[in-house]
Amino acid sequence: MSQVVWLAEAIEDIARLHHFLEANNPEAAVRAAHVILNGAEQLVAVPEIGKPMADGTARRELVLAFGGGAYVLRYILEHPAKAVIIRVWHSREDRL
Repeated sequence: MSQVVWLAEAIEDIARLHHFLEANNPEAAVRAAHVILNGAEQLVAVPEIGKPMADGTARRELVLAFGGGAYVLRYILEHPAKAVIIRVWHSREDRL
C-alpha cells in the first residue's frame, strides 16, 4: 500500500478548480472533487497507474475523465511507496 501526499500547490489547484465550478454549477463542483479525490485514492492501491511523462523526469500523469474533458493529476513516486501530487488541472485549461 502506498501513501499519497499533496503539495501545497496541488491543494491550491483544487481550491481554484472548485471555486471556478462552484460559481456556475455547485453540483458539478462536488462531482469534480469526488473524481479528483477518487483518483488520488487509486494511487494508494496502484501508484504506477499514471502514465510516465516523456521528459526524462520521474513525473507521471493520471488522467481522470470528467464531462467533456478530464482532470490531470501530476505526481512523482518517492520511496518507500509514496505518491506526491505536484499539480492538478483541467484538460481545457491553458497551461502556458
